[in-house]
Amino acid sequence: MERLRRGLRPVTEKTNVTTAELFFDVVFVFAFIQVTTLMTAEHSTLGVVHGLLVLTLLWWSWSLFAWLGNRVRANYGLSRLVILGSTPVLFLLAVTIREVFDDLPGGVDSGLAFVILFVLVRTFYLALRLYASPGLRVRDVFALTLPLSVATGLLLAAAVLLPSSGLPSERVRVGQVVLWGAAVAVDYGFGMALPFPARAIHSARHWTERHNLIIIVVLGEVLVAIGIAGTDLPNTPGLLIASAFAVLVAGALEWIYFDLSTLTGEHALREAEPARRVALARDGYTYLHLPMIAGVMLLSVGLKHTPPLVGNVHAYQRGDPLDELGRYALYGGVALFLVAHAAFQWRLSRRARALVWPRLAAAVTLLALLPVTARISALQALGWLAVTCLVTAVVEVVISRPLRRQLRQALSAEAEHDSPENREAGLDEKGFS
Repeated sequence: MERLRRGLRPVTEKTNVTTAELFFDVVFVFAFIQVTTLMTAEHSTLGVVHGLLVLTLLWWSWSLFAWLGNRVRANYGLSRLVILGSTPVLFLLAVTIREVFDDLPGGVDSGLAFVILFVLVRTFYLALRLYASPGLRVRDVFALTLPLSVATGLLLAAAVLLPSSGLPSERVRVGQVVLWGAAVAVDYGFGMALPFPARAIHSARHWTERHNLIIIVVLGEVLVAIGIAGTDLPNTPGLLIASAFAVLVAGALEWIYFDLSTLTGEHALREAEPARRVALARDGYTYLHLPMIAGVMLLSVGLKHTPPLVGNVHAYQRGDPLDELGRYALYGGVALFLVAHAAFQWRLSRRARALVWPRLAAAVTLLALLPVTARISALQALGWLAVTCLVTAVVEVVISRPLRRQLRQALSAEAEHDSPENREAGLDEKGFS
């Protein structure tokens, strides 16, 4: 068992997600809503790019806390103080998202405020990370702090230097995207290049549960987006039908993700050797969950372009199709989720690779239907999307039934093996504690 400094407790294989982590993740409901609002505010592809850039930085910050939370328990001592202290800072950061690229007059400089709050959140993480790792060498500390320093400089340039440069607004917008893209590349590039400790994942259960919950959070944002869109609208048949279709799509995606993937993910991590476990966690969860989340966010954007959900009664009565951005966001977002989820399944488990093909077939079907959505009503397009997602979920349930039973039995046996006496006797030598 690894020894930690005073005020910290280690995570073990039986550790579950803590209430402090849940409270931290709840803030992301609001953050995801803000990202969706940013994507839809400009009614253009540029707005979507802005939202995806913010999402990538938010996701990397969340992932760093997830890695650290799998090493030291978040509901004890210093860890709890750091998590609870960083949560309000993260909430304030989410408040600034709507104006991070286009600051409205009469308030604080939102671009600059975002950078300051972003640095504060990451500083909370770094402080706990350094304290929890007494054996770090100077070069390790340098490798941990350099990405934040470079990314901060690039974000500051995008928030302060470009707007005050006197350049035409279009060049400023392009420059901001380039600088933000460079900041994201630095953050992720260092994360991919730096080696992870061989025992960085201490609990497969905690790791998978934490990511399961963040998927629930982002799917919940879809439901919130539907509710917010119809808040001030009369309960017309179009609103009710569109809302039902949207919930069916979200429910089908939840079914596709949770029916087997949670089992295969936890089982794959449990049976892997420590070094391979880290590689699977990094590739399958830290990297491949980002496009899944981005796909669900794009789905939310597409729903906000659906006439019955936004009160465009005349467009609904005429049977107008979705606009171009709405079509690509709605169908492309779900296709992105399915492709990323297929890649996740392929990376985590050879035994479950048969399920890759229904997801890829559904993604290809959605992309093939994109030209058709330009000629049918928005409500029909949403209905076809719901049907495709539901058929995919049902097909996967039928195909995965034998494997699902085997995995549940295997995890039950492993849970029994994880009893305190068995864990003390055998898990240390396998690298699971």
